Amino acid sequence: MNMSKIPLGNWVDSFVDWITVAFTGLFSFFTNGIDGLLNFIVEVLSIGPPILLIIVLALLVTYTSRWPLGFFTLLSLLLIDNLGYWESTIQTLAIVLVSGFFTILIGIPIGIWCAQSKTVQKIVTPILDFMQTMPAFVYLIPSILFFGIGVVPGIVASFIFAIAPTIRMTNLGIQEVPKELIEASDAFGSTASQKLFKVQLPLATPTILAGINQSIMLALSMVVTASLVGAPGLGADVYRAVSQINVGQGFEAGLSIVFIAIILDRITQNIRKPAYEHLISRKIILSIAAALIVVSALVLVFAKENTVKENATGIGAQIDYEVIGIEPGAGLMKQANNALKDYKLTDWTLVEGSSAAMVAELKKAYENKEPIVVTGWSPHWMFSSFDLKYLDDPNNTFGGAEDINTIVRKGLKEDAPGAYTILDQFFWKPSDMEDVMVDIANGVDPAKAAEKWIQTNPDKTAKWTKGAQEGNGESINLVYVAWDTEIASTNVIGKVLEQHGYNVTLSQVEVGPMFAGVANGSADAMVGAWLPSTHLDYYNTYKNDFIDLGPNLTGTKNGLVVPEYMDIDSIEDLK
Repeated sequence: MNMSKIPLGNWVDSFVDWITVAFTGLFSFFTNGIDGLLNFIVEVLSIGPPILLIIVLALLVTYTSRWPLGFFTLLSLLLIDNLGYWESTIQTLAIVLVSGFFTILIGIPIGIWCAQSKTVQKIVTPILDFMQTMPAFVYLIPSILFFGIGVVPGIVASFIFAIAPTIRMTNLGIQEVPKELIEASDAFGSTASQKLFKVQLPLATPTILAGINQSIMLALSMVVTASLVGAPGLGADVYRAVSQINVGQGFEAGLSIVFIAIILDRITQNIRKPAYEHLISRKIILSIAAALIVVSALVLVFAKENTVKENATGIGAQIDYEVIGIEPGAGLMKQANNALKDYKLTDWTLVEGSSAAMVAELKKAYENKEPIVVTGWSPHWMFSSFDLKYLDDPNNTFGGAEDINTIVRKGLKEDAPGAYTILDQFFWKPSDMEDVMVDIANGVDPAKAAEKWIQTNPDKTAKWTKGAQEGNGESINLVYVAWDTEIASTNVIGKVLEQHGYNVTLSQVEVGPMFAGVANGSADAMVGAWLPSTHLDYYNTYKNDFIDLGPNLTGTKNGLVVPEYMDIDSIEDLK
């Protein structure tokens, strides 16, 4: 059918843009509130040496689930501390606790409302179906625009993803209360609130707690996804390990998440009927826990010193001393970390996330003329869309201009000589790449943007295919990182190979898997190796297992980038 596409995506974009502008103050309020609550929980959990919290958690698990699990908790938390993931564990616990708090605060009342009104249930049920089936990554996109990069969008996405079981199980628990008991309470003249709090909720408590338990487990499962927008914790450690193909670190961080999941699961499952309630009343344990929290809070209030950073009225104070970064495995992030050390920017933090999250945060700040510092590279379409500048790098920490190289697997020349020739002859200029990148940034499908550029530049593609043997449907798998530069270049060379008779597959991966895939032969080629600095570590790891065909683009640049309206010119100005 020759039917024009319904602009659903454009409608959603416009709606989100309107919400972002109309409710900026509300989003700022929520961001500050959630940040404050999260920081408070982190500080409370971090009071004293780790062994204190380890003992408290071990005793709590022992009380609720018997001593073998308490002993397991003690050993597992000591192992986490020994492996160096205690700080990440505290951050993960805080994120899950905040998400769980909002899940209970909002989910239980909605579940009660659904149980009391068939109309509300009919409206809420399809919404819950949508929330549970929509990929969790999708929630991150508007969350970034509403709340900025960092832990808050991760918590919001976790909350949306995890709230459904609490609502459903609360609704189910209340509806399963025997009708005879409801009729009896009505016969004795109970009010609606008396019937709810003295009959329905007490009988529905086991079911409600089961829903809360599942919500907490779902929130914990989101910690890795939340790290894509800068949320700290064990999820960020796992994401970093995936990006760097660090199997050991990935296993350690993943095992830590498993331990935390088991501990939280056992506590929430058995908190209603603790194993040793016959020895110590549950009310006493809850009172002790509440007292510990209150004492910890008072210690924080009276002992915390109001430290004022040097130059508190400078640019750093305005942006909370944060540099907005990209994927943790990127070489640019390593360079940025080195820059913070070289220039002695000890107060500053490099926020990990993703390229898309960085651009979203830049766009948001640029539209509001707010200060921001991001990690940047050229070519990139953001330099065409925004008026930006690199901060001078007197120490040359980011190095000079880099090349982007084409790397292929061993044996490709023999298996597909024509594809090998085209990849070997592939070369273009930064301005060529930016033409494709701008179209993609403006909403053009990457494949169509590539076709448009090829049609406009037949003389350049003719040089790439000169003398290349026609393909006969051979499969060529190109791997790339989801950077705007690599999306553009990989789609263009992929289309050229297709037009020359090859069956091309494009596979999006992280940096480490991109190099590893070509090295082990599971991928045929990539055109996104930034050298000699950005991807040097990966290159040196696998250089004996692939073939480097040399640069396909020269004259790139890395560094810290700010909008032109900011009155700073050098990295040294950040001090």
